[in-house]
Amino acid sequence: MFRGLSIAAFVIVFVGVLVHLIISRPRADRLFGADRRARVLDPLRVLVFLLTLLFIPQKSTLAGALRRLICLLALLCFVVLFVTGFFPRLFFGEVISGYWLMLHATAAPVFAVCVALLAVMWAHNCRLDKNYWPWLKRVLQLQTTSQAEPEKHELARKITFWLVIFLALPVMSSIVLSMFALFGTYWQELLAQLHRYCALGLALAAIVHIYLMILTEAKRTAV
Repeated sequence: MFRGLSIAAFVIVFVGVLVHLIISRPRADRLFGADRRARVLDPLRVLVFLLTLLFIPQKSTLAGALRRLICLLALLCFVVLFVTGFFPRLFFGEVISGYWLMLHATAAPVFAVCVALLAVMWAHNCRLDKNYWPWLKRVLQLQTTSQAEPEKHELARKITFWLVIFLALPVMSSIVLSMFALFGTYWQELLAQLHRYCALGLALAAIVHIYLMILTEAKRTAV
């Protein structure tokens, strides 16, 4: 069941991302210039642009550089955990073991530390303090603390960020608790299922969040 659900969920997310990218992608002329030559090389330009997102801006402060480095380390660990955790299960129908498990167990604690640091560093920026839902504001008589207009995809970025943070808690706690001889066979299996399904939700939320962050950076570059 988990294998089929995971395949269906990833297909839906990736197809949704592709369709959204086709509909709302930044105009290439604004991103790369209208007078560029060899437009057939635009896919290569997009790849180079994505790679430049990994660089630390020269004008970045020490805190900004540290934040970017932690984000990059978290992204690297996420890719390792995603591949080692889902590849054997989805493509071979096998439980993670051997070198896959060793890589998974090595990247997991680093990712956990990065998520904790990102939660502290980005919590203030990801507050839901703007007028995202005017109808909800009228019904609940809420007072927004920020008068600035929300950016495009800002609400979705913040929601997916908090989903990653909150889903990381059961993902990490379930696997840690299963290491202690406190639970019987039934509870061990229950913790394993909790780890799998929460990891699936975390992966889906992280994919959408990364995609929206790339869209935001592309829009800022194109302006």
